[in-house]
Amino acid sequence: MKIDDYRLLINLKDYRTIRSTAKKILISQPAITQRLKYIEEDLGGRIFLRTSKQLVPTSFGEVVLEHAVRVIKNEEALRNRLALTNSTISGTLSIGASSLFSQYFLPEVLRVFTEKYPDVTVDLVTGVSEEIRQSAEDFHVCVIRGEPLKEFKCDRLFSDPLHLFDTYPLEKGEERPFIEFKSDPGFQRLIESWISSQTQIRFRRAMKVDHFETAKQMMKRELGMTVLPESISLTKMETCAHIPLMEGNRLYTRETWICRKEVISQLPQVNAFLKEIMGRDWTLGG
Repeated sequence: MKIDDYRLLINLKDYRTIRSTAKKILISQPAITQRLKYIEEDLGGRIFLRTSKQLVPTSFGEVVLEHAVRVIKNEEALRNRLALTNSTISGTLSIGASSLFSQYFLPEVLRVFTEKYPDVTVDLVTGVSEEIRQSAEDFHVCVIRGEPLKEFKCDRLFSDPLHLFDTYPLEKGEERPFIEFKSDPGFQRLIESWISSQTQIRFRRAMKVDHFETAKQMMKRELGMTVLPESISLTKMETCAHIPLMEGNRLYTRETWICRKEVISQLPQVNAFLKEIMGRDWTLGG
């Protein structure tokens, strides 16, 4: 079996359905189905039971999946050791990053980085910060928002003030629909804490969407108000009603951190990326 076959099996276990796996790794469902069939025939047993809702590993499959995890870890360990002995900066750089940072800030960082180090292959996974936290061990570097990762070396990139935005004047005190978006529990607790402290603004929970950018577009089309970080909202601050999220004299902010294991920093490609991203001016999010 090829190393990519082991990666496919682990992805199927993690994402639980062929459809979800296909969306995540950008391979068609028929291709995945065919590849899984070949692997099972090659090994001589069924690895997953196909239920109506998800893939369930068989006892045979659990043995195969345990082996797959060991193979991937050994492969990564080998590549990391080889990278340390290589005088040029090359190899793979795996990054897990929050969706907001990936969409607004990471592309420019990677543009500069890949121009400097064309021999480095970037493996990027994005998601809400909680998803990145849960799989942090799988990456060389994580960029998350909220609290830093425990047992990782973390450096703050920037502090991001939060604002409530609306196309209607906020000072009138009228009840307005509130648009929420999917985020990690830490952000949700922060928003709930602020809402509970408000006496002038009246909220009516009207909509919950998948992404902060969706919430922003809904707000722009006068469907309600929403909370957005300042770093991605500077142009909106000139055209929409907005107030900072504050409690007394305390400004509600969202911190952005870059985290990694100390030993991983020794890898040349990781060290080069850390220098690139931490050497930038991140005032107002960069």
